[in-house]
Amino acid sequence: MPHTFALLVLGAPVSNQSVHTAYEFARAALDAGHRIARVFFYHDGVHCGNQLQIPAGGDSAVPQQWSELAGAHGVDLVVCVASALKRGIVDAGEAQRYGKQAGNLQQGFELSGLGQWVDACLQADRVVSFGP
Repeated sequence: MPHTFALLVLGAPVSNQSVHTAYEFARAALDAGHRIARVFFYHDGVHCGNQLQIPAGGDSAVPQQWSELAGAHGVDLVVCVASALKRGIVDAGEAQRYGKQAGNLQQGFELSGLGQWVDACLQADRVVSFGP
């Protein structure tokens, strides 16, 4: 029987394996016929949505991977707006609001609040957290 998952990603892609584990989990779950209600990036996990990241040789481009997965499977990628603003990650609207030259949120991600995480937990029959 297929399950619906809500995923919480807490670790930063450059310093924590949890981001890569979350991605592989999501990909495997989707390949197995399960549904991902939402992936919510919180605390340092918001760095997964920063399109300005440049991976070191051999490393994967985490924001692009998540964006491609979302596009291929209709997965909702939500970055906590409060955590993102503290870490300098903004979309075009927030950039304008705070007088910044441009946004740096990867395509396929959206900024929103914790209510989106609560909603994902209500939709899901399984909740999985990745990170410290």
